Amino acid sequence: MAHEMIFAGFGGQGVMLIGQLVAYAAMAEGKQASWVQSYGPEMRGGTANCTVVVSDGRIGSPVVSEPGAVIAMNRPSLEKFLPMLQPGGVMIYNSSLIDIKPDRGDVKLIAVPANEIANELGETRVANMVALGVLLAETKVVSADEVLKALAKSLPKHRQELLPVNQAALARGAALAN
Repeated sequence: MAHEMIFAGFGGQGVMLIGQLVAYAAMAEGKQASWVQSYGPEMRGGTANCTVVVSDGRIGSPVVSEPGAVIAMNRPSLEKFLPMLQPGGVMIYNSSLIDIKPDRGDVKLIAVPANEIANELGETRVANMVALGVLLAETKVVSADEVLKALAKSLPKHRQELLPVNQAALARGAALAN
């Protein structure tokens, strides 16, 4: 079974990182994975998204046209990717920055106040990990433990102190899953 996902938001919100972490965690679990990034013209502050495919078998193409799961960290990303979401899929959206309630009856919509939770944790940069925690709990695509191991490997030595707050952000997100 293949899990096709899109993670999207403004540049600087960490959507590329969470996509990489899912791909690395999948490979550590013996699965096949692809990760493809796409930036808008502005880079930081512009739109950014990545597609991630995780499968037990071969991946025919990294192109995702009908994702089964989407994380939208801002309104432009929600508006762009909600119509692409396959029926029965899950849309996790950052209700801290998205001021509309999406309306689509054939998918699961989960509003996550990612920025507020990150602020409560004392580290605004972990809003992406809050959203990822919801996705991991909803889809079971990879384990949170493997994601944390991948993060530990990718963080430079001078940022290793951020591992506990990232772990807390994943756990807070997982607790929001239905």
